[in-house]
Amino acid sequence: MTRTTNARIAGFTFLFYIATGITSLVVFGRATSGDGIAAKLASIAQHATDVRVYAVLILFTSLCALVLGVTLYAITREQDPDVAMLGMTCRVIEAVNGATSIKGTLGLIWLATAAAGQNALDAGAVQALAAFQLRGSATISATFFAVGSTLFSWLLLRGRMIPAPMARLGVGASVLLVLVLPLQLGGLFTGLVGWLVWMPMLVFEVWLALWFLIKGVAVPS
Repeated sequence: MTRTTNARIAGFTFLFYIATGITSLVVFGRATSGDGIAAKLASIAQHATDVRVYAVLILFTSLCALVLGVTLYAITREQDPDVAMLGMTCRVIEAVNGATSIKGTLGLIWLATAAAGQNALDAGAVQALAAFQLRGSATISATFFAVGSTLFSWLLLRGRMIPAPMARLGVGASVLLVLVLPLQLGGLFTGLVGWLVWMPMLVFEVWLALWFLIKGVAVPS
């Protein structure tokens, strides 16, 4: 495919990825509402369809990560093939982590059914398993995303393939996530702060997606 075609595909995929990711968070948050594991399991039992929709959305975001890894690699490989390959590998790992989490997510429906008394399982064991699964975080996948984004943004900046302010925003937003996400694994920067650190990345990706769709991408200098 040509550079322009790759840019168009990447632009559309960025927007689809963002829309799907935000929708999945809303759907899963609604399905797991409630205080305490027992309440969350009861909510999941009542919103089993939402959990299945969430699993499908995660599958879509994983596919988007693969498409973005390939298209961004094709766009940036002339600038530095080794760095571009590393960036694509990070996006592939992100996609694989997301896809492998789907089975556990669907397992929550089974646990919620067991908690409702339809399966002969110990209530304590059911809640322990559910707590473990619900405690699972997307931070690991997000870290690989942030590293891949840092590498691709740096190549776009170095090759002057997009406007410099946009590329600098991408590098800065990506590096911020690379620094913060590992700390979140340790229990820091949670809550509102944990969401705010994603705002620069959201602005960058929407800006970049529209630029790719409207302007395409320049030949690396």
